[in-house]
Amino acid sequence: MARDLRGFIQLLETRGQLRRITAEVDPDLEVAEIANRMLQAGGPGLLFENVKGSPFPVAVNLMGTVERICWAMNMEHPLELEDLGRKLALLQQPKPPKKISQAIDFGKVLFDVLKAKPGRNFFPPCQEVIIDGENLDLNQIPLIRPYPGDAGKIITLGLVITKDCETGTPNVGVYRLQLQSQTTMTVHWLSVRGGARHLRKAAEQGKKLEVAIALGVDPLIIMAAATPIPVDLSEWLFAGLYGGSGVALAKCKTVDLEVPADSEFVLEGTITPGEMLPDGPFGDHMGYYGGVEDSPLVRFHCLTHRKNPVYLTTFSGRPPKEEAMMAIALNRIYTPILRQQVSEITDFFLPMEALSYKAAIISIDKAYPGQAKRAALAFWSALPQFTYTKFVIVVDKSINIRDPRQVVWAISSKVDPVRDVFILPETPFDSLDFASEKIGLGGRMGIDATTKIPPETDHEWGEVLESDQAMAEQVSQRWAEYGLGDINLTEVNPNLFGYDV
Repeated sequence: MARDLRGFIQLLETRGQLRRITAEVDPDLEVAEIANRMLQAGGPGLLFENVKGSPFPVAVNLMGTVERICWAMNMEHPLELEDLGRKLALLQQPKPPKKISQAIDFGKVLFDVLKAKPGRNFFPPCQEVIIDGENLDLNQIPLIRPYPGDAGKIITLGLVITKDCETGTPNVGVYRLQLQSQTTMTVHWLSVRGGARHLRKAAEQGKKLEVAIALGVDPLIIMAAATPIPVDLSEWLFAGLYGGSGVALAKCKTVDLEVPADSEFVLEGTITPGEMLPDGPFGDHMGYYGGVEDSPLVRFHCLTHRKNPVYLTTFSGRPPKEEAMMAIALNRIYTPILRQQVSEITDFFLPMEALSYKAAIISIDKAYPGQAKRAALAFWSALPQFTYTKFVIVVDKSINIRDPRQVVWAISSKVDPVRDVFILPETPFDSLDFASEKIGLGGRMGIDATTKIPPETDHEWGEVLESDQAMAEQVSQRWAEYGLGDINLTEVNPNLFGYDV
């Protein structure tokens, strides 16, 4: 199977996880409405083959389940993502090996890095068709508009590629772009992102910033570009580590940048520093429309694409959405890295319902008083992507942090709000968080839901109720012997208790 978007679509179809839609659909609102219903139902990826106003098909919801994201990363089970996280943890903070086995493991990771080095393709599929000059019309690409209050059509899963004008180091980011005219778009990025830094450097030197947008790439590369892990490696190398082999790159036709050779579409253009247009509003991952911001204007002068290209897209919004599924997978990758940073943390979970980053539940192997507060503070500073986590709930390692019933029980039975809740006011915060009183500043809360030990409390805790283990095993054995129906005695049916899952 080819490692590109087409290869992934073929894989999904082979495994019964792709539906081809031949009826005409409108990229204005209708595509997103259909895709959202399919995603909510846990349905397959969709390939719209008859899109109004465009000769090109649209693929959406390809990464709408964690299982399909694992397939995109050449894995079969989410636990394999933690193996990848262990590799990245070794690269982030390598330690002198104490055993021969540790030295061998580190050597294997270094060998993986060598295999991940990008390659070159001098006859790239992404340049089979070249459109430039007066023939360029971005309206031919079936850009979607997801929500009725959105300002216009958008690109959401494009790799935005720029380069540092001093060092030549490239940056690959996934940023939203809004269509402004048949040859221009605005790009929406935060000031701390690599593309914004490159634009500031170009402005200092009085230069235009060259930009390439790669559309319809291998989903594995999108996952690599969306992983903000602080390791001094390029996104291309990350993608190679994710996939087990290097990404094939190709030189652009009109700008000095490289793009994945198997991209379905490539847009080439420049940004003139200071040239801005209003961008937005758009529906965002917070579940609200964002504001209108002046954003850099990209002027495109060349479009290349494969023969019969496929346009890959998605959209943000209140979870569940594809970005939430991606975040769940990234959660597994972060886990070994976080354990290395904060040794007492045994596991952590970012619930999708909390936008996959607003609330974190962490479990610790508690050994001394005050340890839960220390773990919460360490979590906030462990990795940059946890800076905007608003709530951290710390529980004992015996709690299954992915089971909301157990977490709510721990909070309800182990927390005295006066003693166990602490708040840090006016810390650097997400500017999209409308709950905050001041833009860019917000409070954060830690909740210690662990079992208290002296001197955290002056009294002894009662013993936790548990079934007799011998009797539990006896009942399970007799249940199996008598074949009493299909009811599983070892699992609780959450639907019986008000959980509609």
